[in-house]
Amino acid sequence: MLPSSVGRVLLFAILAASCQGGTSSTLGRARPAGAAVAIETAAVSRMSVERRADLSGTLVSPDQAKVSSEVAGIVRDVPVQLGSEVRAGDPLVRLEARELTIALERAASALRQVEAQLGVAPGQAVPAADDQIASVQQALVNRDDAKATYDRASNLNDRGLVSKADRDTAETRLKVMEANYRAALDNVLVLRATLQDRRAAHDLATKKLEDAVIRAPVSGAVAERLVQPGEFLRENTQVVTIVQIHPLKLRTSIQEKLAAAIHEGQAVDFGVEAFPGRRFQGRVAYVGPAVDQATRTFAIEALVDNPERVLKPGFFAKGTVALKTDQDVLAVPDNAVSTLAGVSTVYVIEDGKARQQIVTLGAHEGGKWEIVDGLKGQETVAVSQLNQLATGMAVTTGDAARASEQKGAAK
Repeated sequence: MLPSSVGRVLLFAILAASCQGGTSSTLGRARPAGAAVAIETAAVSRMSVERRADLSGTLVSPDQAKVSSEVAGIVRDVPVQLGSEVRAGDPLVRLEARELTIALERAASALRQVEAQLGVAPGQAVPAADDQIASVQQALVNRDDAKATYDRASNLNDRGLVSKADRDTAETRLKVMEANYRAALDNVLVLRATLQDRRAAHDLATKKLEDAVIRAPVSGAVAERLVQPGEFLRENTQVVTIVQIHPLKLRTSIQEKLAAAIHEGQAVDFGVEAFPGRRFQGRVAYVGPAVDQATRTFAIEALVDNPERVLKPGFFAKGTVALKTDQDVLAVPDNAVSTLAGVSTVYVIEDGKARQQIVTLGAHEGGKWEIVDGLKGQETVAVSQLNQLATGMAVTTGDAARASEQKGAAK
C-alpha cells in the first residue's frame, strides 16, 4: 500500500531534518559531526505466513426436533426437564396405556381367529397352500365322492340297472359339491386378504401402544418442555423440542473476493464472549453456492465439536479461517521497523552507512513483520538506535559497536 501524500511530506521533512549538518540528537546531547552510531543489525530473513480471513457468525444447532405425540392420551410421566441431555431412544413422555393395551388384545384375538381358519400356526408368516386348508379339503372330498357316485349311477343307468331319476339326482349332487368346492376356494382368498388386514391392524395397535412412550428421535438437549403430568394430549400435539449441541455449526459469511480460497476442510479458530481468552476450533463443512448481491458475501458453515457442552446454540463467535500458507516470505524483526503517519520504514546498512527505506508491511507473526515490498532479501537492517539514524549516517556494528559503547561509558 503506497503512503499518502501527507505521509510522504512528513517523512521527507524528517529525513531532511535528520541529514542537515550531519548531526543528530541523542538524549539531548549533540553528537560530533561525522561520529558513527553504534547499532545492532539483523539480516532480512524468511518465514512462513499462514493466510487467514476474519469471520464472525452465530453458533447454531445442526439438528432440531420438535417432538409430537402420535397417539391421544393422558400424560402419566414426563421424565425430562429443560436442559436435560437425552440420547436417541430415551423416553421423553409416558402416556396412560390401558385403552391402547385393550385395543391390542382385541386386534390379537381377531387375528388368531383368521389364522385358525387358515390353519396358520403361531409365528407362521405364510399361510398353507389351498389344498392344505381344512374347509377346502372337506369340499374337495365331498366333490370327489359326488363325482364317484355320479359315475356309478351313470354306468348303472346305461346298463338299465338304475333309473334315469337316480342318475339325475347323482348329477345334481355332483354339481352342488363342485360349487361348494369353488366357494371354499373363494372363501380362502377372502380369508387370506382378511389375514393381511388383521395383521396390519395388529401391527398398528402394537405401534400405538409403543407410541404411548414418546421417545427422543435424536440425541441432544431439551430446549422446550411443553406438557405436564395429568394433561390430555390429542394426536400431533408438540411435547418437547430437542436441539443437538454436539457438534454445533458456526454459520457465517465470507467476502466474495475470497471465493476461490475457501473450501471444505479448512481450519476455523474462534472465540465467544462467554469464555474470554479461550479459543475453539472447527472445520469448514459447507460452502454456499451463491453470492448475496446485497452484501457481496457467500455463506459458509463450519462444524464445531462440543464434547464439554460449553458452547450453546445462539452464541456469537468471532475468529478466523485458515486459507493457505505462504513459504519463504521476506521478514524483519519488530524492532527494525519504525512507522510514522502510516508510513513504515527500515534502515538498510550498506558500506558502514545507514539508508532509510520505505517498506510495505504484511502479516505479523512471531515477533516479525512480513515485508511485501521495499526489500529484496539480501539486505542487513538496523534493529537498535533507530531514532538516532538518518540516511548517509555512519554506523558501527558488532565488535566495533561494543568497543565504542565501552569507550563512551569509560569517559
